[in-house]
Amino acid sequence: MVKVCIEKSLSKANKTLNFSKLFTASLFLIASFFLASCYQKEQLPEGDPDNGGLFIPGGFEAVVVVDSVGPARHLAVSKNGDIYVKLTKGALHSGNVALRDVNNDGKADSISYFGDYQEKRGYGPTAMRIYNDYLYFSTRGAIYRNKLTPGKLVPESRIELVLTDDYKIEHIAKPLAFDDNGHMYVGFGSISNVCQVVNREPGSLGQDPCAELAEHAGVWRFDANKTNQTKQDGIRYATGIRSIIAMDWNHKVNDLFALQHGRDDLNRTWPSLYTAWQNAMLPSEEFFKVEEGMDGGWPYYYYDQIQNKKLLSPEYGGDGKKEGNGAAYAQPLIGFPGHWAPNDLLFYTGNQFPERYKNGAFIAFHGSAGRTPYPQSGYFICFVPFSNGAPSGPWEIFADGFAGKDTIVSSSEAVYRPMGLAMGPEGSLYISDDVKGKIWRVMFKGDRKNFGMPQLAEMEKR
Repeated sequence: MVKVCIEKSLSKANKTLNFSKLFTASLFLIASFFLASCYQKEQLPEGDPDNGGLFIPGGFEAVVVVDSVGPARHLAVSKNGDIYVKLTKGALHSGNVALRDVNNDGKADSISYFGDYQEKRGYGPTAMRIYNDYLYFSTRGAIYRNKLTPGKLVPESRIELVLTDDYKIEHIAKPLAFDDNGHMYVGFGSISNVCQVVNREPGSLGQDPCAELAEHAGVWRFDANKTNQTKQDGIRYATGIRSIIAMDWNHKVNDLFALQHGRDDLNRTWPSLYTAWQNAMLPSEEFFKVEEGMDGGWPYYYYDQIQNKKLLSPEYGGDGKKEGNGAAYAQPLIGFPGHWAPNDLLFYTGNQFPERYKNGAFIAFHGSAGRTPYPQSGYFICFVPFSNGAPSGPWEIFADGFAGKDTIVSSSEAVYRPMGLAMGPEGSLYISDDVKGKIWRVMFKGDRKNFGMPQLAEMEKR
């Protein structure tokens, strides 16, 4: 394999430098460049013939790492390629699962379930991140960490309690992100739909002021290296964000980014103001740059991606047209259609994919459940190109086919639902599903230099 790479690399270098022997040193420098590129491709495993059922751009391949480890939420990949997955409701094994590909065929040969900690069953366990060689993971009411053991698949360290939260109903998932200065960012979701006096009651007005904003519906910052913390040990970094599951620190620009799950029930609670179609499309799932002191406007305002503006919520006197002071609140970088459920965010920093993906944002849309009587939508991986910390072009579908059918009436019909995203040490993209716990590894095998619209044409059609 290496011999073939060397021969190919020297051949390419000869074509690049067609000069005399005086340039031998330069020849070998260029040959080493081609060798590194060739060797990386040769080291990548073969993709599945059908790419694991996924539709992805030309030049990419996908291999199914494991088919069904149990309903999976977020995942993380260590420096040596081991995969760690947070399991959730309905899993036969509670806690976490660790996966290792021993023979480099792309498939998990070693699968170990672990996690001796208290976890109340139900919706919400989410996060799995690696920071400073610690594996951090969250449940409904706590954040834990394990020091990874070099060479070992399952950490042999004692599980440490990082944060305890007296959680309440509704949006209790706890996404995590880490900056470069020792801080951990945690999303605390709202404990209601839109802070009504009677939650989700048709015609019920909103509380003004909304008391839950003091402890919920925002992002708090903590010391990433301190254990046994409570919310009182952190600072409220941002507010007015209803529910976050997708959140990531962009190390290129040193800023936090997150996507909000928008409110529900516009038509059910206010049928005289909103049609079923408006209820299916609105409000937007907002993609925010989350800066310290930011206020996203929830519950008083929501973003209408069709009108491209923040509007006053009906619980606070809105009618689908009134803007009020909406312009004074943080505006999204992108307003995605309603109910798509953005459940993970990853800024790609690897070198395996073509240059257009470098530092761009991958988003896992879990798919809608609230568009009835219209078909559900979402269920794909999106890509947003970035430059200087902001979207530099329109978003596009990167991976599709998870749902298994074109028309989904109920979310329960989806065969798979994208949930988590992680990047491997060599630049592969890993995707988890929380229906069965299927995990895909997406790799690029094509020509990085000449990648462009021809390879994206089929995805554009979809």
